[in-house]
Amino acid sequence: MTTYHFVTQNQFPKPDDPKNTATSEPADRASGDGKKERVLHTRVPAVLEQELKRFADNLRVPVSNLVRTILEDALEVADVATDRVEERLRRAAEQLDAERTKLKQRVQRGNPLARVFAFQDVTLAQSAACAQCGVRLEAGGRAFLGLVDAVSTSRATPRLFACAACLPNAQSQTPENPAAKENGT
Repeated sequence: MTTYHFVTQNQFPKPDDPKNTATSEPADRASGDGKKERVLHTRVPAVLEQELKRFADNLRVPVSNLVRTILEDALEVADVATDRVEERLRRAAEQLDAERTKLKQRVQRGNPLARVFAFQDVTLAQSAACAQCGVRLEAGGRAFLGLVDAVSTSRATPRLFACAACLPNAQSQTPENPAAKENGT
């Protein structure tokens, strides 16, 4: 069974009425009241209508009040759920942004020896650390000074020392490497 309700409200002025000085806002919104009730029309299955009527009878309230309360509660629950989802999405986006920033910093830092075009075998007068692995290089010990092109004259470029294990192509300088034999090393 389908029920139909027809309600006519002539609350809004006609657009071509010369007395119409109101904006496109409905009268209740313009006044800030917002409590004027409107009638909505809907079609519901017969089973749902019977259940709503039975439930309303048990609560001793009109069906329209029951439906209004159910709709208000549903909208409130939806708003709360939406707020929670928005908060979770915002936190996830912030976390993603933080992780992306960390990754960019790691990529930009990359290999500290990547700018080095040559290494000079040196004996250290002061203790230092390997720029690649961070191992402590003691004063008086052997290290390799990385030579880089000066990027800017306005600030000093830090010295880059490397231990023997972190030298690039350290394995290619062994006698077993055919390329090393061809080059005479």
